[in-house]
Amino acid sequence: MSLFHLFLLAVIQGLTEFLPISSSAHLILFPQVTGMQDQGQVIDVAVHFGTLGAVILYFWPDVKMGLLGIPDMLRGRLETPGARLAFLLVIATIPVILFGLALKLTGLDDAMRSVAVIGWTMLGFGLVLWWADRVSDGQKTDADWTLRDAIVMGLWQAVALIPGTSRSGATITGALFLGYNRRDAAKLSMLMSIPTIIASASLLSLDIIRDGNTELAFEAVIAAIFAFLSALLALALLMRLLKSISYTPFVIYRVILGVVLLAWAYS
Repeated sequence: MSLFHLFLLAVIQGLTEFLPISSSAHLILFPQVTGMQDQGQVIDVAVHFGTLGAVILYFWPDVKMGLLGIPDMLRGRLETPGARLAFLLVIATIPVILFGLALKLTGLDDAMRSVAVIGWTMLGFGLVLWWADRVSDGQKTDADWTLRDAIVMGLWQAVALIPGTSRSGATITGALFLGYNRRDAAKLSMLMSIPTIIASASLLSLDIIRDGNTELAFEAVIAAIFAFLSALLALALLMRLLKSISYTPFVIYRVILGVVLLAWAYS
C-alpha cells in the first residue's frame, strides 16, 4: 500500500472520527468509490489507534485523573472523581466488547460492510441525532455522569458497531437524550472511545503478531501517525464549533450521503 494511500485513509479517519458522521463508514466506502485496494480491518483499527492518541492528548487532565483513580477503583473505592471516572468508563465499555465479540464470532462484522447497510444507518441514525439534539434540555455536564448513564451510553456505543451508525454519533445521541449539553456529550463520547479503541486494537494486534506480517505492521504504524495528527486538529476544531452551533449540519450531511448511498445500492 502506497504512502499516499495510507495518508488519505488516515486523513479521512482523523477528520471523521470525532464528527458524528461515522469514520468507519467512510473507510469502508473509500475503496469502493475510488477503486483502490481495500485496506482491511487492521489498517482501520490502526488509524483509530492514531485518533486514540489525539483523544488522550487533548483530554489529558481527565485521562490522567482516570488513570490515577484505577488503584482505588480496583480496591472498590469509588469516592474520588478519578476512581469514579475509571469505573464508569469500564462499565460503558462492556456492551461494545460483548457485541463486538458476537459479531466477530458469527462473521456478521464483515457481512455488514455493505453500501446498503451504511446508507440506511447513515440516514436513520442521522435523523435520530437530529431529534435528540432538539429535545435535549442540555442541563447536565460530564460531572453529572452516573452509572445508569454510563450503561445507557454503553449500549448506544455497542449499536454503533453497525457500519454507518457512527460511534461518536451514537454515544452523543445517547448523551443528548439523557440531557447532557452538546460539548460535554461530545467529551464523554471521546473519553468512552479510549478503552473501546484499546480493546479492538489489542485484539487485532494479536492477529498481526500471529501472522508475522511485518509489512502490514509497518503500514499500520505509518497510518496511525498520520491519523493522530489530523485527528488532533479535527478534535480541537469540533470542540470549538460546539460552543456556537448545533449538530444539524452533521445531520444534513448524513441524510444527503445516506440517500445517495441508498440510490447507489439499489440502482
